[in-house]
Amino acid sequence: MPNITPFAPELIVVAKPGAGLRARTTGLVSMASADLGDMVAALSEAEATMRPLFGENEERIRLSQAALPAGNGLTGDVPDLSLFYHVEVPGEAPSEALTNLADKLRGMPVVAAAYVKPPTYLAAEAALMQPEPPLAESINDMTAAPAEAPPASPDFTASQLYLDAAPGGIDARYAWTLPGGRGAGVRVIDIEGAWLFTHEDLRVGQGGIIGTATNDLGWRNHGTAVAGVISGDVNTLGITGICPDAHIRGASIFGPGSAGAIRAAADLLSPGDIILIELHRPGPQSTGVGQQGFIAIEWWPDDYAAIRYAVNRGIIVVEAAGNGAVNLDDPIYNTPGAGFPADWRNPFNRAQRDSGAVLVGAGAPPPGTHGRDHGPDRSRLDFSNFGAAVDAQGWGREVTTAGYGNLQGGSSEELWYTDTFSGTSSASPIVVGAIGCTQGVLRARGRIPLSPARTREILRATGSPQTDAPTRPRTQRIGNRPNLRQVISMALQQNNWIGVQFTGTLAANTTQRWFTYNWPAHWHVVWTIVPVSPRPGGAQIRWQVEVERASDRYVTYWISITNLTNEPVNVEARYAVLGW
Repeated sequence: MPNITPFAPELIVVAKPGAGLRARTTGLVSMASADLGDMVAALSEAEATMRPLFGENEERIRLSQAALPAGNGLTGDVPDLSLFYHVEVPGEAPSEALTNLADKLRGMPVVAAAYVKPPTYLAAEAALMQPEPPLAESINDMTAAPAEAPPASPDFTASQLYLDAAPGGIDARYAWTLPGGRGAGVRVIDIEGAWLFTHEDLRVGQGGIIGTATNDLGWRNHGTAVAGVISGDVNTLGITGICPDAHIRGASIFGPGSAGAIRAAADLLSPGDIILIELHRPGPQSTGVGQQGFIAIEWWPDDYAAIRYAVNRGIIVVEAAGNGAVNLDDPIYNTPGAGFPADWRNPFNRAQRDSGAVLVGAGAPPPGTHGRDHGPDRSRLDFSNFGAAVDAQGWGREVTTAGYGNLQGGSSEELWYTDTFSGTSSASPIVVGAIGCTQGVLRARGRIPLSPARTREILRATGSPQTDAPTRPRTQRIGNRPNLRQVISMALQQNNWIGVQFTGTLAANTTQRWFTYNWPAHWHVVWTIVPVSPRPGGAQIRWQVEVERASDRYVTYWISITNLTNEPVNVEARYAVLGW
């Protein structure tokens, strides 16, 4: 199979907040009367234009962002999306030309940042490593078998061993025994380049493509394979998806770029739905040999901003950690890329900044799967990135799904199947499928869906543990493989307790306001304020509870208490957690 055409480099500009920059069809203007002469001249010389990255215009972007919950500092902030711009040049400008233009723009008083993102690749393709020892086994370089498919495709579900019970699989078959356990009511949008939704096993529960897909066969095979893992149809032929009752769409990066596609997808989803990001890029340790040194896209500021936007809307973002074979804990990732904003922080160090996404690494399937051995079950595969920020793993080899055609080929692409889909590309949709099953069970029981933070917490607290492999110890973290029996059990768990959160004293006829913070957002909490100073004869206090969604993870309660009497009164604030 030929190499997959990457999405071209992108020049991103971030304006300073006080510049009042506006990109109109007639050109650039400043609402703050800033001098834009140098910027206009530089863009004109390069025959380049600027457009808002995240929407039609800056005012609409601000309006949609205003509805988001407030951030909580470094770990929960959502950058102002209206400040991000995409610089477009005619034709396919070489990276050097984009870099030169970025250098010119970076020094201008209205510009906070200007940087060039490297080409965006699928988290797939040949992953060539060091020449010595011999080159590692490639990823997703399959070609379709020439033999024509039979009149009716065989049932390949017996080859989908990742559906089986833990620890070898994720126990999807158990989830299917529960109401909603096939992902009913859940929506998924896959961010990449192309799909074949006319495939014979992808004709139910899909909403087509958002944007314009590339006609590249490699991208199309990849998207088709991903969709098959998640939502392959339930029938007597081919494969079956992990959460086949979920509704799936594809959002193409060809046109809006990765960040624009993420933001557009987020606006089409509701809390508890899922975005899957099947992309990675050359990072600071990229060697130019295959995909060595490639990293997850959240490292780039605009992609981080788009992911934070989605997460703060309550959407679960699942992101391939990348096939670069690097340690994401390496201090090199603390150094910003050329032209990044001054407030940029490394999102792989979640103590500094946290995108809220679920990062997925690639683990080995059980030895002997399809007659092959990739090392101990659940051990890190050699190409998979690893580090403290990686939350969970899926099968990174031997995944049976739609597309590619090396299991069943022929002249009709709609009948193609593979049993060797690989990479963090195959691992990530397995994790998406597990989340989709869980959300479906919760919806069927009338429960609120998992939030992004709660999803990550459960994936880390449950599952089949990572194992050691020679030269790849489990300290090179890719996380646990989901175990749906455990995941669903923890998601359904309900505990309750009561207590006193604080006490206080109010002067006569006064009102005082308290706040109490870092309450997990998925808890159901009822507040009661009780006077503890006896005074028979009438009401002593009244109270009002207001709620702030401080972040995806936490809620802050603001409690105003009024003393209705002409004497001081002591009070206590009692909480009752009804379930979590």
